[in-house]
Amino acid sequence: MPRTGRVVLPNYPHHVVQRGHNRQVVFAEPGDFQRYLEDLRELKTLFNVKVYAFCLMTNHVHLLLAPGDSVAGLGQLMKGLAGRMTRYRNKLEGRSGTLWESRYKSSVVQTDTYLLACSRYIELNPVRAQMVQQAQDYPWSSLHLRLNETADNHWLDEDPCFNELGKTHTERLARYTSFMEQAIPSSELQLIRGALQRGQLTGNPRFIDEIEQITGLRISHRAQGRPAKQSG
Repeated sequence: MPRTGRVVLPNYPHHVVQRGHNRQVVFAEPGDFQRYLEDLRELKTLFNVKVYAFCLMTNHVHLLLAPGDSVAGLGQLMKGLAGRMTRYRNKLEGRSGTLWESRYKSSVVQTDTYLLACSRYIELNPVRAQMVQQAQDYPWSSLHLRLNETADNHWLDEDPCFNELGKTHTERLARYTSFMEQAIPSSELQLIRGALQRGQLTGNPRFIDEIEQITGLRISHRAQGRPAKQSG
């Protein structure tokens, strides 16, 4: 069965996940996480891609990215990140071969309705995985960066919905932190997970109609039955 073509749109946010090959460990030491984030910080500027949220787990990454006018930037960024990390780990371990799955997963996200929800979903991954009790305690996520950023490490892009949370950065951060602490509806979790797994859209029917008109593609298939249980 042919695989579904990836939907990538300029200036729209995309929820992206890339996993280690056969779910192998990608980040074994703090230096591995730091190296990936340094590359992300460099390559996002090189390829004109905004980074709204991220979470680096042991064997996969979640990213919330928005390419600029050129959709090619998203693929170039992901290729660059994967290639650099593969070469880095192979050199450390004296090995060769692939580190990642051959194809990352992505879903175009409806900005006004689901952008903050996707950020929260991404940053709560370590809590769902029972690695930490509070999301802000996990050092390799955008939430930790938001709460501890300085002039030297200020590189995360503020998405439009985050900017609407308040007049000052302090006010916006306080309201976003409160939003993070709210209970997440199971329907929201299922929609985000399902859209990502099937390479479809994270949005409501109006958004799906809008994107289908833009692309000329039918991409609103629905999964049958109960959503599969999975973490991350």
